[in-house]
Amino acid sequence: MAQYDLIVQSGRYFDGSAAPSSIRSLAIKDGRVALISAEPLDEHLAERVIDARGKWITPGFLDTHTHYDAELIVAPGLSESVRHGVTTVLVGSCSLSMVCSQAEDASDIFTRVETVPREKVLPILQTRKTWSGPRQWREFIDQHPLGPNLISFLGHSDLRVAVMGLHRATDRQVVPSAAEQQRMEAVLEEALDCGFLGLSTMCLKWDKIDGDREWSKSLPSTYARWREIRRLNRLLRQRGRVHQGAPNAANPLQITQYLGEAIGLLRKPLKTTLISLLDLKGNRSLALLARVSAWLTNRLGGDFRWQLLPTPFAIYADGMDIVLFEEFGAGEMALDVKDQLERNKLLQDEQYRRTFRKYYADKLSPRVWQRDFGDAVILGCPDTSLVGRNFADVARERGLHVVDLFLDMVVQHGRQLRWFTVIGNHRRDKLREMVRSPNTLITFSDAGAHIRNMAFYNLPLRFLKLVKDSHDEGQPVMSLEQAVHRLTGEQADWLGIDAGYIRLGDRADLVLLDPEGLRQNLEQENWDEMQGFGIPRMVCRNPGCVSHVLINGRLAVDDERIATELGHARGYGQFLAAR
Repeated sequence: MAQYDLIVQSGRYFDGSAAPSSIRSLAIKDGRVALISAEPLDEHLAERVIDARGKWITPGFLDTHTHYDAELIVAPGLSESVRHGVTTVLVGSCSLSMVCSQAEDASDIFTRVETVPREKVLPILQTRKTWSGPRQWREFIDQHPLGPNLISFLGHSDLRVAVMGLHRATDRQVVPSAAEQQRMEAVLEEALDCGFLGLSTMCLKWDKIDGDREWSKSLPSTYARWREIRRLNRLLRQRGRVHQGAPNAANPLQITQYLGEAIGLLRKPLKTTLISLLDLKGNRSLALLARVSAWLTNRLGGDFRWQLLPTPFAIYADGMDIVLFEEFGAGEMALDVKDQLERNKLLQDEQYRRTFRKYYADKLSPRVWQRDFGDAVILGCPDTSLVGRNFADVARERGLHVVDLFLDMVVQHGRQLRWFTVIGNHRRDKLREMVRSPNTLITFSDAGAHIRNMAFYNLPLRFLKLVKDSHDEGQPVMSLEQAVHRLTGEQADWLGIDAGYIRLGDRADLVLLDPEGLRQNLEQENWDEMQGFGIPRMVCRNPGCVSHVLINGRLAVDDERIATELGHARGYGQFLAAR
C-alpha cells in the first residue's frame, strides 16, 4: 500500500502567506498536506504523481462574493468556479440567502435581482427546500455533495421576510415589533452558532422583487431603519463576525452609517465589507473618496474593507433587461412594466422619451452607469449590418437622438438586441493602483448571478494576470507571492475561516496552474449550459491555465477535466464554520 495518496512534484510552491515561493514537492495523505520537500519525492511512495514542473502550486482560491444560493441546491459541484481554481465560495451576499424564508419568498427576493429565471428557481425551492432556519440549512449542507467548500452570510432580506412576512417587510411605514426584532436577533444568533460568517444587508434601492405579490418593490433590507441594523450589528461585534453591506448609490452619504458602525473607538470594531470599489467612468472621483473613507475608518480603529473587482467591469445586456436602468427614473419606469407589449407602448410614448432624454443628459446625478450609448457596442441584432457599431454612430447616421434610436431598436428587436459596455475599472494604471490598497478584498465576482450580463468566474486568474503582466513589463504592482496571498490566506484570515493555506498539516485545497496560460485573453466571452437549470449562461474558458484542482485532497479538476464525481459524491468540499 502506498504511503501517500498523491504527490505533486517539483512545482513553484506558494503557501498562501506571502512568504517567498520556492520549488517544492508535496505529498498528500487523507486529505491533508503530509510532506513538503525541497527535493523531488520518490514517485513509488504515492498512488498518483502529478508533474508540476514549470507550474505554480497555490492554495485554492476563495471567491468571497457569489450568488450560488440556488444553484448549489441542484448542482453543488459549482464547476464554473472550480475549473478556475476556486475551492471555497461564499453565499448569502447582498442580503439574499435562502435560509429562513419560505420557497416563494426566497425565490422572489432573489430572481429579479440576480437575473436568474424565476420559472427555474421557484420549482427548485418548492421541491428541494426542506429547511426553515440556519440550523436546518446547515444540516442540509453537511449532507450535501458539495464541490467547493462553502461559507455563508445570513441575508437580512431573507431574515426580515421570514420574521415579518413579505408584505410587511416591504412596507415603508412598518417597523418590526419588539417581538419581531427579538426574533430576528435570535435567528441571527442561531446562524452565528452554526458557523455563519455574519450578516449581509442591502441599501441599494434599485434591486427589485420578482413575482406577482410585491412586484418591483425594493429588497426588504432597504426598508429597515438603521436602529434595526444597529441592534443586529451588536451581535456581530460581540462575536467578532462580519457585516457585508451595499450602500445606496443614489445617496453616497449613506455610506457614513456603515462606516460609523465599523469604527472601533472606545468599543470593539465591527468587521465590515462593502460593495464595491470601482473606478467608474461616470464618476471618476468616487474611487478616491471611497479609498479615503476606508483609510480614515481604519485609522479610527475600524476594520473595514472595500470589495474590489480586479478587472474591467464589462456589462452585457439584452435589450433593456439589465439592472443599470434601475438607477434612474425613466429606466425604472420601463423595468417596472412586466408585460412586454405594455412596456413597448411606454417606450414609444413621446412624453416618456422626453423624460428618458432628460435623465440621459443629466451628468451630475449619482450614477454607476455612465449613460453614454456612444460607449456601448452592438453585439447581436437581426440587422447584422449594425453588429460591431456603437449606438451613437448609428444615431448620427440616421439623424436621430441616440436615446430615440436605442428605444426604437428595443421595441423592434427586444431581447435579440445584445450590446455591451464597460462601466468602470477601465484605466489600467488606476486599477493597478487600487489593487495595492490594504483596505480592499480582491473579490466581487457575483458568480452564479447575472447569467447573461457578466462572467467573472475566473476572477482570481484575472488578478494574477494583472500582477504577472506588471512583472513582465518591469513595473510590478506587488510580488507574485503577495498576489496569491490576497486571493487566499489574506481573505481567509480576515473572514476567520480555516482556508487559504497549504502548509504542513493543512487541508489539501490547492491549485496547479501554468503561468504561461495567463498570457491569453481572460476576458473572452464564452457560453455553456447552466447545470440543473438547462439554460445557457456566459462563462469563462481558459485552456492551458489551471490543470489540476484538489479539494480536501481529492482531484476536482484533473488535466483540465472536471471530475465526474464532483457535485455527486461527498468528500470534496465542506461547510467551513467561522472561528
